[in-house]
Amino acid sequence: QSLSPCPAGERLCSVEEATAGSGTYTRHGFIFSSLAGCLEKRSEDSGLPVISVVRDAESQLLPDVGAVVTCKVCSINSRFAKVHILYVGSTPLKSTFRGTIRREDIRATEKDKVEVYKSFRPGDIVLAKISLGDAQSNYLLSTAENELGVVVARSEAGVQMVPISWCEMQCPRTHTKDFRKVARVQPQFLQT
Repeated sequence: QSLSPCPAGERLCSVEEATAGSGTYTRHGFIFSSLAGCLEKRSEDSGLPVISVVRDAESQLLPDVGAVVTCKVCSINSRFAKVHILYVGSTPLKSTFRGTIRREDIRATEKDKVEVYKSFRPGDIVLAKISLGDAQSNYLLSTAENELGVVVARSEAGVQMVPISWCEMQCPRTHTKDFRKVARVQPQFLQT
C-alpha cells in the first residue's frame, strides 16, 4: 500500500488497472480523485487493486481558538514573545504556524509587572492556549493559567533546566537560576 499526496480532480489511472474506491469517481474510462488527500492502493485477491483517496487528517488540522498548543519561542522584546506553534494538543503539525504571546497575556495576576524576558527566552518550549487569530495572520496566545508557560528551557550551559518555583528554573550543572513563567505541567501535555 503506497501513500502519495493527491490533489482533487487528479486522473489516477484507467478503469482497466484498478477499481474505484472511496474518494474517487470514474469518467470516460478513467478513475479520478474526488478530494485532496493521500492515494491508497490496496490489492484485492479477486484481481484488480482498489484505488482510493483518503483525506489527510493532519493537513486539515489547524490550531483553533481555545486549543492548548506546544510552541517554541523564536524571539522576544519588551512587549511580546514570537513563537512557532509545533503541536495542537499532542498532535504534531505538518507546517509551522506563527503566534504571539503579548506581555499582558503571560500571567493572570500583576499583569503590569510582567517582564517578557523574565518569562520566556528564545528556544524555550511553551504550553499556551490560543485566545484569538487564524492561520493567515497570526495567533494570539495566552499563558495566564497555572498549567501554561515554559515546560522546557535550556540554561546558558546548554543543560535542560529544572523548575524550582512558578517563576524560576535552575540549571542542574551550574546551579544558576533564571526567571521563567513556569508551567505547572500536567502529564498528558508533556512532549518529550
